[in-house]
Amino acid sequence: MFGRIGPTEIILILVLILLLFGARKLPELARSVGKSVVELKEGLKGSSGSDDTASKDSKPEE
Repeated sequence: MFGRIGPTEIILILVLILLLFGARKLPELARSVGKSVVELKEGLKGSSGSDDTASKDSKPEE
């Protein structure tokens, strides 16, 4: 019942976003969301390997 989103719901969501943010701020909003997604993907890719960054940043204890 709630699992399917049709074209009408998508259009309604887009109209609400347009009303909330305005036409002038939409490109800036899309740019920031895109940058966030890229940074998230890079962070996930970096954390999937061994934890080399933590060992490089910390000083060895003597």
